[in-house]
Amino acid sequence: MSNPRNHPTYGVCANKLVKNGKTSSGRTRWRCQPCGASATQARADITRKAVFQAFLNWLLGTARLTEQAQSIATFRRRTQWCWNVTAQVSPTGKIHDQIMLDGTYFNGWCVLIAYTGEYVIDWQWCDREKIASWTALLCRIPASTVAVIDGNGPLIATVQNLWPQSRIQRCYFHVRQAGHKHLTRHPRLPANRDLLNLYKALPRVTSLDEAAAFASWEASWEPFLKHRTYAASAAPRPKYARPGQKWWYTHIRTRRAGRLLAELIQDSHLFTWLELTESGLTVARATSTLEGGPNKAIKDFLRAHRGLSIDHARRGIDWLLYLQTETPNDPWSFVTPEAWEYNRKHTVIVDSGSGRDETNRLYGTGFSIEDGNGIQKGWGGRSR
Repeated sequence: MSNPRNHPTYGVCANKLVKNGKTSSGRTRWRCQPCGASATQARADITRKAVFQAFLNWLLGTARLTEQAQSIATFRRRTQWCWNVTAQVSPTGKIHDQIMLDGTYFNGWCVLIAYTGEYVIDWQWCDREKIASWTALLCRIPASTVAVIDGNGPLIATVQNLWPQSRIQRCYFHVRQAGHKHLTRHPRLPANRDLLNLYKALPRVTSLDEAAAFASWEASWEPFLKHRTYAASAAPRPKYARPGQKWWYTHIRTRRAGRLLAELIQDSHLFTWLELTESGLTVARATSTLEGGPNKAIKDFLRAHRGLSIDHARRGIDWLLYLQTETPNDPWSFVTPEAWEYNRKHTVIVDSGSGRDETNRLYGTGFSIEDGNGIQKGWGGRSR
């Protein structure tokens, strides 16, 4: 019959231990009276949970390894198994009014994030933003009323394919960045200045009547946009002109910047938030909360933990994003006994016949102490 009280037994003589004061760290010291042995007891589950919590505090915080209570080597050894624990998002099937979609890059990897403006819904790892990557993420999420996105072509195509009923709102910040690419920040031509002022006025539009002014720019500058440059032997040919082309538009960058706004208005991707405001639905005009929220947190994490391997950096970002979901579970719930099992590295035996012919002929002919070719000491037969 087991003793219900906290009276452990000694593993060698199986005698009952009695309390014998405390250690310098405050833990209870136990003593075996017959043999005089002393020991301390610890519960493995409580210890592992404390180690895992300390690991997450370090991983998601800004403290350095040198600021831990133990040495760096001890902390790494005790928390090595914590890298095996992964966080998994459970789909809820909830339909959201708006979902912000964007990707952020680091070290050749890209993480695609779906964000409501308040919490993370899900994310997807990939090498770059492409249709297959966005499809893997969006197929796990129910279609929202509005998708707030940047100008990424594969993302637009995926949203239109998987969420055909969802409206698209292009991010004003990315639209203005595209305008700067064509017009620069300080244009000299009057038409370019007028067009850049329209790009800058996008955040200040508050009604559909004000939005109607954006469609009149192209008509007011139509003669200017039709200026042509004809090919001549002495005139330099621009890179966008095809070989053998006899003429091209002179103000091609102005045309591209103006055409961008015209296409956004034509596709109803620029003032979607205004149209939905009249129906009582509030929609963001930019992905600023995503950029300043999860994306910034990822950059800060990578900056605070410079030197992490790719696998460890990805695992840390997984925990960072999971804890920003709507109702994250206790991280300890993802810990299983398989996580702290230690897998010893097996010694790799190299087959002597697996290399090239010239390498196989030299196999086993290297320096060996058994051949008597060790370091020679003494005078080596020389006379004084």
